[in-house]
Amino acid sequence: MSFLEYRVKFVPTGLRKVLYLNWPLIVLVTAVAAIGWLALYSIAGGRMDIWAGRQMKIYGVGLVAMFFIAFVPIWFWRNLSLLAYLVSIGLLLLVEFFGSIGMGAQRWIEFGGFRLQPSELMKVTLVMMLAAYYDWLDTKKVSHPLWVAAPVLLTVIPVILVLMQPNLGTALIILMIGGAVMLMAGVSWWYFAVVISGVVGTVWAVFASRGTEWQLLHDYQFRRIDTFLDPTADPLGAGYNIIQAQIALGSGGWSGKGFMQGTQSRLNFLPEKETDFIFTVLGEEFGFVGAFTILMLYALILIFMYVSALQNKDRFSTLLIMGIAVNFFLYLAINLSMVMGLAPVVGVPLPFLSYGGSAMLVLLVAVGLIQSAHIHRPR
Repeated sequence: MSFLEYRVKFVPTGLRKVLYLNWPLIVLVTAVAAIGWLALYSIAGGRMDIWAGRQMKIYGVGLVAMFFIAFVPIWFWRNLSLLAYLVSIGLLLLVEFFGSIGMGAQRWIEFGGFRLQPSELMKVTLVMMLAAYYDWLDTKKVSHPLWVAAPVLLTVIPVILVLMQPNLGTALIILMIGGAVMLMAGVSWWYFAVVISGVVGTVWAVFASRGTEWQLLHDYQFRRIDTFLDPTADPLGAGYNIIQAQIALGSGGWSGKGFMQGTQSRLNFLPEKETDFIFTVLGEEFGFVGAFTILMLYALILIFMYVSALQNKDRFSTLLIMGIAVNFFLYLAINLSMVMGLAPVVGVPLPFLSYGGSAMLVLLVAVGLIQSAHIHRPR
């Protein structure tokens, strides 16, 4: 027992939980969110009421939810995993029949003035479900085909439902999250070798299906792939987003053009600047220094998540934290690759920076689960 834990031992239980919180993680998340508010304020031309003000309110609600979740014992959330997963599946089915349509996709459910994207919630509840499953399962059975089939099914069902919206980017993230948790739980590498072979075959089938009656992707998804391979082929159409994003990033130089001085964003050359391409706005206004600072904040968040997982001796908590960390990393990797032209544009937000209520709330709920596991870990 460390000196700090010895001193905390004599503090009342309620206050002890506050002291046991992973405060560096909370500070880092708030710092990134604050940078996002500045970016949204700048994009709106110095107005709080368009994006920044609402994003701050959502963060406040999410922060309250995070603390509430954090102070509830982790065993409660483990026991709630199956219900949370089934609710997420139910919401995805609800989207299919009653969801609202935006930008050609049916991905949201409207509650009054708030739009919920259930696929974002699915990313967290899937991690909870798989972590609870492997916490229950005997470690000797992890790689048995019968016991591998269950987590595969648990992962494939939401992937199919999300693909039907259609939302290829989120479906891929859910698939990778499921595979990552299975790998960390100890499933044999041979299964993943088979999956990789299947992925290669699927990629071939996707390209072979183009223009046929059994085409596997929508035309707009094929256009995104074409744009990724050669953005200049259609500079005023499908390639416009990537080209403008690269111009914005490159024009920022070393120290940027200055706060609220970004021409690409302020003059509306940059599309989806408040959501998918918000990183390019920061790169233009604050340059390499600002972009590197954001990346370091993200790296520190991932490090603190990883350290919290290593410190935890509970199997459910460790898999939960690592699964959420993988989810967070995939958000980063896909969004940053997308805006820099290293991956097709698939509409994945940047954590705590991009404007959007669903992603912000779900991410703060995920941080709350990490905090619950951190506070209530065996000591």
